[in-house]
Amino acid sequence: MSAQVEEDRVKQWESEQERLKRLLLEEDTDDWQRSPDFSGLERVGGVDLSFIKGDDMNACAQLVVLSYPDLKKVLYGDSQMVTLTAPYVAGFLAFRETPFLLQALQRLQESQPELTPQVVFVDGNGLFHYREFGLACHLGVLSGLPCVGVAKNLLQVQGVHKNEEHQSRIAALHKGGDSFPLTAASGKVLGKALRSCDKSSKPVYVSVGHKISLDTAVRLTQACCLFRVPEPIRQADCLSREYLRKHFPAADT
Repeated sequence: MSAQVEEDRVKQWESEQERLKRLLLEEDTDDWQRSPDFSGLERVGGVDLSFIKGDDMNACAQLVVLSYPDLKKVLYGDSQMVTLTAPYVAGFLAFRETPFLLQALQRLQESQPELTPQVVFVDGNGLFHYREFGLACHLGVLSGLPCVGVAKNLLQVQGVHKNEEHQSRIAALHKGGDSFPLTAASGKVLGKALRSCDKSSKPVYVSVGHKISLDTAVRLTQACCLFRVPEPIRQADCLSREYLRKHFPAADT
């Protein structure tokens, strides 16, 4: 692909991000979000893409819906092999992955709408992003569903760095539920580093995707963590890898 074609593509993507960003809602929109114990929340979703090792084009797109608050019953699962055609460009992951995750949600809404999740956890960032519009925001705006971005690794953007100060703040997270803000150079809080459970000292990085406030997103993330990663994302990852092992037994996933 020529440099000019690549530059044109990036400009088009930037324009689309800006257009969709204007539709983003960073506040609580449902009654259950305002409840101290999330009363009324019954279905939590998680999405993930798992690749065969060494193949960055073919992946299993996974959607899972779990019962809440017990997080033990899989109400719905959708595993689909997909071929990603858009290249990976830093800051534009959503254009590569969102179409397939959105299709999974649409298949659910068409076949069993009563099982549509009331919130979707996304394995990736939301507002905590180069241009404050990551994968969780993109999926949230296009689906119309509340979304929460939860990343396992720190995206070093907008003045947030994995330096000694950041490491010392992580060390000060003594118990599950402890957190600290991820503040951009502009002063805006883009997300929070959260110690999601007592069992893990490694934080996750939580940010708003769509139709939820940051404080609610953090509180809900902790409520959905039996381990370090929120159960909807963890189950989506497990199911997608299980699907790959079953259908591609010779591949290392």
